[in-house]
Amino acid sequence: MENNEIKKFLKVPKFAKHVILIASCKGGVGKSTFALNLALTFQHLKFKVGLLDADIYGPSLPKLLNTNKEPKVENKNFLPIDVNGLKTMSIGYLIPDGTANIWRGPMVIKAVTQLLRDVAWGELDLLIIDTPPGTGDVQLTISQKIDVTGALIITTPQELSLIDVKRGINMFRKVNLPILGLVENMSYYVCDECRKKHYIFGKKSSLKLAKKYDLEVLGELPISENLIKKYDTLHPIIKQKQGDIIFESFFNICQKVLNKVNV
Repeated sequence: MENNEIKKFLKVPKFAKHVILIASCKGGVGKSTFALNLALTFQHLKFKVGLLDADIYGPSLPKLLNTNKEPKVENKNFLPIDVNGLKTMSIGYLIPDGTANIWRGPMVIKAVTQLLRDVAWGELDLLIIDTPPGTGDVQLTISQKIDVTGALIITTPQELSLIDVKRGINMFRKVNLPILGLVENMSYYVCDECRKKHYIFGKKSSLKLAKKYDLEVLGELPISENLIKKYDTLHPIIKQKQGDIIFESFFNICQKVLNKVNV
């Protein structure tokens, strides 16, 4: 059965004008932090935004937002947790902190389906879905059950990360899911004294990969201790004043994404 036939058969309702997957295919590259800041940037630009943490085995959104609220149920649907106007949902809201989800494929598929189908998102302009590392059941389930506008692939400059990115690119192309572009995280470090960019993991590695697969690098994000500190104090970096290098980087990435999806 073709993808379009599967989507029609499953009848998962359309709850957002555009759905954007955030994928890394490699753990530890800052994907979840990126997904949250991207959602906050779109919200800053006056869009109605939802953020779905689809990492069934290692949900991180409750930690990033420092909330352990349990979603209420209304008309058999979960109500998303509203954080300053950002609608969020995560399997982490539904299970005790520290619980190990020892689930096989069918259980994972069922959980992802419920997170897609049984959440009362309301009308959204954009739904950002933070996917787990790898190229497994979660990514395939999402690509089969809903119409995804496109995927943003997050990487770091190291060769080990780029190897997994290649796998992710090939997977998305096999399931006919558009790739909006690459974002290189931990791309460089800005010295406090000299204020210069230092590419400590190598320079322009993602650009070479992007050229090979005819993709665009939508942005480079620096290594920033400040980015983590803002989460510890519940003030994400994107809420800071304009002129901050990370704010400007996310703003530019969002503008490029909006251009690609014709918004």
